[in-house]
Amino acid sequence: MTDTTTLDVTRTALVATDTPARWAKQLASHLGRPGKMTVEETDRGPQLAMAFDDQQATCLMDTTAADTLGLHVASSTEEAAERMTRVVGSHLERFGAKVGLTVTWG
Repeated sequence: MTDTTTLDVTRTALVATDTPARWAKQLASHLGRPGKMTVEETDRGPQLAMAFDDQQATCLMDTTAADTLGLHVASSTEEAAERMTRVVGSHLERFGAKVGLTVTWG
């Protein structure tokens, strides 16, 4: 992954859930398969990273709050931010459909 100082396009979503670590683990396991994204464990939770067409994006899934999964995207371009938010948001909403998880990016 490139130096994070070049990842200056950001998006954040706070997802209400009483099991943030569960959803982060499931998402990291699913998206971290070879050929999709890389996953790095941090002290705040898993961080996804992807690179395509000379663009890069990361998504830190912050599991430190008891009742919220924080999704923090940083990317090199608007296109990369859009792609990461679309992939992470749609997968999380699909996985959490039975419990009504919703992702709203800001």
